[in-house]
Amino acid sequence: MAAKKEMEVVKGLDVQRYMGRWYEIASFPSLFQPKNGENTRATYTLKEDGATVNVLNETWTDGKRGFIEGTAYKADPASDEAKLKVKFYVPPFLPIIPVVGDYWVLFIDEDYQYALIGQPSRNYLWILSRQPYLDEEIYNQLVQRAADEGYDVSKLHKTPQSKTPPEAEEGPKDTKGIWWFKSIFGR
Repeated sequence: MAAKKEMEVVKGLDVQRYMGRWYEIASFPSLFQPKNGENTRATYTLKEDGATVNVLNETWTDGKRGFIEGTAYKADPASDEAKLKVKFYVPPFLPIIPVVGDYWVLFIDEDYQYALIGQPSRNYLWILSRQPYLDEEIYNQLVQRAADEGYDVSKLHKTPQSKTPPEAEEGPKDTKGIWWFKSIFGR
């Protein structure tokens, strides 16, 4: 089997323009997300230091809002590549164990309206959009781009998004982190 080529990563990402809300259009299923989650989104806010990003990931399962907060920062502050590290503490209801992962921006359009996110092992992949929907042609272009980077795009799962997604912290919270346990045990 041939070695996988080094992935191309966005250079010169404008972090200020990247901030704000992003909706998950599709992703590879992961242990850290409920299998039946919907209206999944991420909100990024730059901290006062100008280098650290607050990350709020939210998803709704059975009408309840599950969320986890963390931080993101450049893997190599001297590099112009959009290779970030993200850190969350789990479980979300008793945050004691730090989990650090790679967050590589593989593509972003010039208007910062949709993006392709991955990481070096190619085990995780996300297609994000500023809107809860994405034009099918653009979606297919992003899927092809991921395939060209060596991802098994047959694992992509489209995330259900409402036409009118919940605002802010609408809906009852899953304060016990039940979604986290369910996702670990495959439910």
